[in-house]
Order: sequence, then structure tokens, then C-alpha cells
Amino acid sequence: MRASDKAYAALRDDIIEWRLAPGTVLQEVEQAERLGVSRTPLREALSRLSAEGLTAAGGRGVVVTDISLEDIDEMFELRETLEGRAASLAAERGERAVFEELHAELLRAPELITGADPALHAYYALVGRLDEAIDSAISNSYLAQAMRSLRIHLVRVRRLAADDAQRLHAAALEHAAIAEAIAAGNARLAEAATTLHLHRSLSHVKATHIPH
Repeated sequence: MRASDKAYAALRDDIIEWRLAPGTVLQEVEQAERLGVSRTPLREALSRLSAEGLTAAGGRGVVVTDISLEDIDEMFELRETLEGRAASLAAERGERAVFEELHAELLRAPELITGADPALHAYYALVGRLDEAIDSAISNSYLAQAMRSLRIHLVRVRRLAADDAQRLHAAALEHAAIAEAIAAGNARLAEAATTLHLHRSLSHVKATHIPH
């Protein structure tokens, strides 16, 4: 792995997981030493993070960006547009067997939501597999790339909300409904199921956390 890729991955994970809080100044010398890279690859990493909106130039240097309620509303507006269309296309173009299997796994997903970190990671990995299956099924590289870019910020948003077992159980069934509609080849239902899931997810995030 190139030094700039190493620095980028480490900083991105620290920002997404809120180990680097909004407003944190990323001093070049300090971060280069912490990550074990020189300042040139660090600058490349910071440039990539800035392009993704995770950092921005401030008066004191490069800082970690914040997420406001307005930001969250805008993200979910975009999610509804992108993911709703993607689910519709996946229903038209995807392999039914792939989504039938995902549907069955998602119906069993509540077993993974026990509050233990390894189990939760397994649940989020399963949801990630559904995302990947949809990305693959739509056969539209531009739409898939747009959704991947947005998901970086959505992971940050998800960390804002508590891992509430009741909400996660409901979300698992909502994801199962999306997979079921895609497996059935029902584009309108797949889009509607996605819209419902996003509406409930947004309501939960806003009800459980108000960003600084």
C-alpha cells in the first residue's frame, strides 16, 4: 500500500469513527509522525479527504468538518434520489437468486443484533453486501460511484445515532423488504421500500442525536 493510501485510510477511519472530532486541526507534522509517513503523502491524503468533504481548509489549517442537521437532511434527500432509483434498476436488471439469498439472510439478521460489537459488525457487513449487490446489479458505474461517495458520510451519520436494538431490528426487516422486492423484479415496490427505510432512518437519527 502506498504511503498516501495508508495515511488516507487511517485518517478517513478516524474521522468516520469520530476518533477525530469535528473541528480537530490536522497539523501536518503531528499527523505525519502519528501515521508514520512523510509530509508529502500526508498532503495527498488530506487532499483526498478534502475532495470527499471530510476535511476543509480553515484559519488554523486543515480541519475535520462537522455534520449539521441541515447536512443530514440534504444527504437523505440525495439518498432517496440515488438509492431509490438504484433499487428500481436492480429489480429490473439484477439476478433474482442473489437477492433471494440476501433476503433470507436479512430475515435472520436480528439474531446478529445482540449489542456485542462483533455481532453488530457482522450485521453491518451484511447490509454492506446488499449495497454491493445493488451496485453490481444496476450496471451503471456513475450511479454506483455516486452512492459509494455518499456512503462515506452516511457511516459518520450512523455513528451519531446510538446502536438502538429496536431500530436495528426494524432496519434489518426494512432491508429484507428491499431485497425481497428486488428479487421479485418489482421495481416500484423496491423503490417504495427504499424510500420507507430512508424515512425511518432519518427520523431515528434526528430523534436520537442533535449534532454540535
